[in-house]
Amino acid sequence: MKKTNQTALVAVTIAAGLLVGGASASAGAAQCGRASWYSLHSRTASGERMNPSALTAAHRTLPFGTKLKVTNKSNGRSVVVRINDRGPFIKGRVLDLSKGAANQLGFISSGQTAVCMARV
Repeated sequence: MKKTNQTALVAVTIAAGLLVGGASASAGAAQCGRASWYSLHSRTASGERMNPSALTAAHRTLPFGTKLKVTNKSNGRSVVVRINDRGPFIKGRVLDLSKGAANQLGFISSGQTAVCMARV
């Protein structure tokens, strides 16, 4: 009887951990931070050629191909981008956006802005 209770407790603990851990990584869970933009003509970490006018972005860990809805907190503008590169490599930034995405979000002149992003 004691072993059955321990097994049930372990199963409940694992299930609870999956629910809590999965909630932060689920579609729609927002993350906020600073974003900047970049415009290169070289290859991205995914192997494709960088297109400054495309709606793409660099993120440190999200899988290539992940789509994010990015919202500029200062003006409320949003755009959907696809992750195709790694970065940003500057402390305090969570996303590097293509020039095209930054233009749609309205922060070309400032170079960086506060954003919130969520998987689509």
